[in-house]
Amino acid sequence: MGTIRVVCGVIFNEGRILLCRRKPEKSLGGYWEFPGGKIEVGETEEESLYRELQEELGIRVEIERHFKSVVHDYDAFTIELIAYICRSEQWVCVLTDHDEYEWVDKSELLNWKLAPADVPIADELCSMDV
Repeated sequence: MGTIRVVCGVIFNEGRILLCRRKPEKSLGGYWEFPGGKIEVGETEEESLYRELQEELGIRVEIERHFKSVVHDYDAFTIELIAYICRSEQWVCVLTDHDEYEWVDKSELLNWKLAPADVPIADELCSMDV
């Protein structure tokens, strides 16, 4: 199996960042992540991110810039996680692929049980002025 390309949003709202918890029955269930999803054939990274956030959370964002890309080898697959810095004025999400969400302070990111591919993104966020 090749590398799965996934895009995610590091979504800021008044200085807090959105984390979503994967449903228990899903792969990596119970882990928290920056929301997003797989890039479909024919989509740009940005188009995919807009679509995934609308489908999975009912949230609209303004994409500001590419932040970081991470390649992570899980046991059964490899992903390339492509993170974008985003802004949103929405606080409420409608969950479909997740069972919980939280808006967290950047300094607290590494205290959460993050999916392994998301950890390097959180680590860099904590060390930067974003």
